[in-house]
Amino acid sequence: MSPLELNSGLLIFAYLLGSIPFGLLVAKAKKVDLRKVGSGNTGATNIYRALGFKYAAFVFLLDAVKGFIPTFISMLILHSASMAIIVGLMAIVGHCLPVFAGFKGGKGAATGLGVLLAISPDVFCITAILAAVIIWITRYVSLATICSCIILPALLVVFHYPRSYALIVGAICLSVLYRHKSNIGRLIKGQENKV
Repeated sequence: MSPLELNSGLLIFAYLLGSIPFGLLVAKAKKVDLRKVGSGNTGATNIYRALGFKYAAFVFLLDAVKGFIPTFISMLILHSASMAIIVGLMAIVGHCLPVFAGFKGGKGAATGLGVLLAISPDVFCITAILAAVIIWITRYVSLATICSCIILPALLVVFHYPRSYALIVGAICLSVLYRHKSNIGRLIKGQENKV
């Protein structure tokens, strides 16, 4: 298999894996139409509203695994961190625009954390702790996600990761922030939903 075929195969694999709508599947198994609950989003936060913490944690884990697996495999096979992050980006694209769910998916935060765990476990741990503290204090998941996206590229620079890491992860974070624009508006107005 040529390098081009290998790269293309990994990108397609990442997108298709990312496209599996675990939130919808778990909700459907519990006879809940997730599209008609809360925000209508397929991510773990909306699962929490519909089914509670246990199922939300399960979906969050599955969504994170969608980002971790293709990124980690790519790092082992390709020996190129930058390419591995791009493969991870395709998993996030799959989660946000899933071919198996009418191209209407989640916002990419959990899948993005899975990618981060594969490329930089130390920064992942700091970010996860920061997010947990923000959620515990404020009860806003969206605020934790927004703060994490802002600090992530800076942490990669501080920990002396290659510049390509910070640039690509920064682009991913901008995408996640854009998908949270309605949450940002509600936070400013004091109308955001708490968990």
